[in-house]
Amino acid sequence: MATTLEFNQMLLNNADFLKPFAITLTRDQEQAKDLLQETMYRALANKEKYHSGTNIKAWLYTIMRNIFINHYRRRAKQQTIFDSTPNEFLLNLNQGAVSNEAVAKMNMKEINEAIHHLPEIFKNPFLLYFDGFKYHEIADILNEPLGTIKSRIHFARKLLKAQIERH
Repeated sequence: MATTLEFNQMLLNNADFLKPFAITLTRDQEQAKDLLQETMYRALANKEKYHSGTNIKAWLYTIMRNIFINHYRRRAKQQTIFDSTPNEFLLNLNQGAVSNEAVAKMNMKEINEAIHHLPEIFKNPFLLYFDGFKYHEIADILNEPLGTIKSRIHFARKLLKAQIERH
């Protein structure tokens, strides 16, 4: 277990790595600063959950990604408003197809479940790739060779496709 001073130093040394990722996620300078600050706070608050030898960048990245996703979901719920405007203009609208949100949510639930059931060795690189990281960035984060990362992501896709086609 790292001492508090060693842990704090590791956090400071990796803060710069998180800044571009925060900007990529939020697409806003101020929100990125808030996200970075929240990530550092959560990392400090959960110091006991960090195990020596774990890739600190991947650990911090996961914290940041989870904070962003949770904030995004919360914002999406808060921005759902009641629309009381009249919908008469829809009467003459020639709509051929109507999307079924329930089916779309069910499909996303199946996909998320399939991803959740992937073995860790494939799930972690796939989630990073899914979140927009390039192969070489994933290789750096997970401290693995580039070819290994490419094959794990490829294999994860094959597993997911096979699992989803079975349903």
